[in-house]
Amino acid sequence: MGIPSLMPDDDPIVRLAKQMDASRKSESLLMNAGSIAGLRRRGACQLHQVCAEFVSLLKSKGVDSPVELSPLTYSEEMFRERGVNLFQVSSQGRQMQIAFQATPQTFSTEKYLIPYILEGEIRAYNQRMLEHFEIRSQALFYCVDHETAFWRFYDWRNPRNLPVDPELLAGLMQRLF
Repeated sequence: MGIPSLMPDDDPIVRLAKQMDASRKSESLLMNAGSIAGLRRRGACQLHQVCAEFVSLLKSKGVDSPVELSPLTYSEEMFRERGVNLFQVSSQGRQMQIAFQATPQTFSTEKYLIPYILEGEIRAYNQRMLEHFEIRSQALFYCVDHETAFWRFYDWRNPRNLPVDPELLAGLMQRLF
């Protein structure tokens, strides 16, 4: 009896092989600590830019309610290498907080298959949810893959993996109204 030539993607050996391959591809980029620090700072700015674009798009649609982004502006120098970084979008008592931080090691694949250098979460809530101790939280990862770096969103409740963009933020915030 031979080994089947095709293994399902949920096979632990297949997952490990994919994880090992992704780590190997990223090692050349990740060897230089200075380049990682720069990538992390740029990743933080990219995430803030997505938030700013989301708020700008809402305001351009003639929304009567004030929509605020905090901090209003963000630069690479504002990134905290140690500790949590926080962005917040708010409107009418509804909050969407984006908290993220550098991984303890140069990079990680502990919580997500693609190697990442920043990890965090999006928390969305309103007053009613706070009264019931219900805050929605989904994972975020700033992934590096050989020559590119990009933000990914992972919802563990309904397994889905999406790019972080204004449409994603709109969908998350829409649930609060």
